[in-house]
Amino acid sequence: MSRSVFSHFLNLSTSSPCLATSLCNGRFQSKYWKEPAIIAHRQRNFKGFRCVCSVLPTEPAVEETPSSSLRKRIVSGVQPTGSIHLGNYLGAIKNWISLQNTYDTLFFIVDLHAITLSYDAQKLSKATRDTAAIYLACGVDTSKASVFVQSHVRAHVEMMWLLSSATPVGWLNRMIQFKEKSLKAGDENVGVGLLTYPVLMASDILLYQSDFVPVGEDQKQHLELTRELAERVNHLYGGRKWKKLGGRGGSLFKVPEPLIPPAGARIMSLTDGLSKMSKSAPSDQSRINLLDPKDVIVNKIKRCKTDSFSGLEFDNPERPECNNLLSIYQLVSGRTKEEVAHECQDMSWGKFKPLLTDALVDHLDPIQVRYMEIISDSAYLDQILAEGATKASDIADPTLSNVYQAMGFLRR
Repeated sequence: MSRSVFSHFLNLSTSSPCLATSLCNGRFQSKYWKEPAIIAHRQRNFKGFRCVCSVLPTEPAVEETPSSSLRKRIVSGVQPTGSIHLGNYLGAIKNWISLQNTYDTLFFIVDLHAITLSYDAQKLSKATRDTAAIYLACGVDTSKASVFVQSHVRAHVEMMWLLSSATPVGWLNRMIQFKEKSLKAGDENVGVGLLTYPVLMASDILLYQSDFVPVGEDQKQHLELTRELAERVNHLYGGRKWKKLGGRGGSLFKVPEPLIPPAGARIMSLTDGLSKMSKSAPSDQSRINLLDPKDVIVNKIKRCKTDSFSGLEFDNPERPECNNLLSIYQLVSGRTKEEVAHECQDMSWGKFKPLLTDALVDHLDPIQVRYMEIISDSAYLDQILAEGATKASDIADPTLSNVYQAMGFLRR
């Protein structure tokens, strides 16, 4: 999830995304769950989400700024580990551009998540700035969206500790990513942060009273836990219990809904069409980094894994690499799936690879040029991040204060 917090975040179409009506069919079904104000269609034996065209989530009694009362809020972020690659861009960042026009959006660099596994402390600061510059170079508009660094808003860490006290350890032990990553790293080398990673993610989301969260396949389970935690804390400390302590009463947190990417949206590795393109893959050949120069892109596409079938086609399960490369071409060229299928159906790999390379270079060149302009202006970038952190804190601090009050702490 590449390692990204929400969006390994996703690929959303520019049209209205599907909204999952409920996550209660997942592993963490809660006895505190209350039905949204819609007719919820569920399939009890279906593992995952059932999408509907529209949804009216139950709106808890939470304080909102005028802007958020007019527009629903979305939060999303990417870790500053490794290089931002094509999967991060097409799966998350590119889609933020359309989301920022419709929603109240907060996009941040999740540097606190980046230290849950072994990392290079000498490179973290630079990687954080680079990631922020890429956000802006890709088209995130700071007049519409807040861009900030996670660790610059201290409420994230404080809220995580409060939520940790309400999180059953059994919930965390069931997290698939923890099992996979701890097995890979070895028990003796795994820090507690890897286990509690989902609680920090819940803090990232719930602090901002988020309505929707973009999620990819590898983050659905973490969002289930976030929703469960919101319901659990609302039940344990909200309502009349909070009111008796001098609070407003009602729910402390909104229970966020997922924004589900369309099928087939994930960008896969160039060396294995069944594995997601990832920052953590040992071979750089497996991914196209957003800042790769033209000669590197040419070489990677020339050497990428293909097959021996005739012609090119989408959605053949026996041809995952073909489907992945055609999908990349479709997304960077701006054409429809039908147009690409018709154009490439009789092509050989020898003819298609130069076509894909040119499309990639043409698409990424303006981003690379803009990135160099931004990263060379430190004062401008610092100002953007400072303003973003201030706006984020203005939203997060009241939520944190309410939770402190509801949990019985002496007011500061």
